[in-house]
Amino acid sequence: MVSLPHPLPGAVGLSHLSAYDWEAADGVCGGSPHLHLVCTEAYVVTGGRGAVQTLSPDGYRETPLEAGSVAWFTPGTVHRMVQGGGLRITVLMQNSGLPEAGDAVFTFPPEYLADPERYADAAALPAKSGPAAEDAARRRRDLAVEGYLVLRESLEAGDNGPYREFQRAAARLVRPKVPAWRERWRAGALAAAERTGAQLDALEAGAPDYLATGSAVYGSGPTRLGGYGMCGRRDEYELPGTTLPVPDA
Repeated sequence: MVSLPHPLPGAVGLSHLSAYDWEAADGVCGGSPHLHLVCTEAYVVTGGRGAVQTLSPDGYRETPLEAGSVAWFTPGTVHRMVQGGGLRITVLMQNSGLPEAGDAVFTFPPEYLADPERYADAAALPAKSGPAAEDAARRRRDLAVEGYLVLRESLEAGDNGPYREFQRAAARLVRPKVPAWRERWRAGALAAAERTGAQLDALEAGAPDYLATGSAVYGSGPTRLGGYGMCGRRDEYELPGTTLPVPDA
């Protein structure tokens, strides 16, 4: 049974990103396009400027990002963070550590998505830091952009078939992980909502005793700085109920 004793409000995940400044095949600097299967993600921009490019049933869209702006996108939306100059964001994510537990699928070409082992090899990083980690992060970014540009071109031509097939392939790829995800959801977001329900019941009954027994303060700083995330250099909080560490392989 998964235990998440002290989650952030709503059992959200939290990290900070500095967008990659590596130029991709289309001349744009930025991260690795991907989607989430069950998590809504939000960007809170704390510095610089850039954009998030998205693919959805409505087609291709580019949303400008600058300090103070917020953008969020729902499951199934392919997103790519692009650099415009010093872009830095705080990422808020549903369901605790689910994105790092596999609820994020890169837009690799179809042959990678059809083979779980091949996909895992292409998505993995050999280390947490150093030249090998950077080279692998850049290779997987380039591979994701390769598949993403095909999806975008098709949507812009009015054909959503490749985009829908990518969604289906992503769902097939992660299906074996769903039972473990369900346990994390129950221990995190669902448990947080149920606690609120119990507190409302207590208040309505005139019995706020939980306020005396449940009061507490927690604090932490980032436990890993400058890692190689999907979209950029990533500062993360490896805390129960916050954000799982990114696997190295």
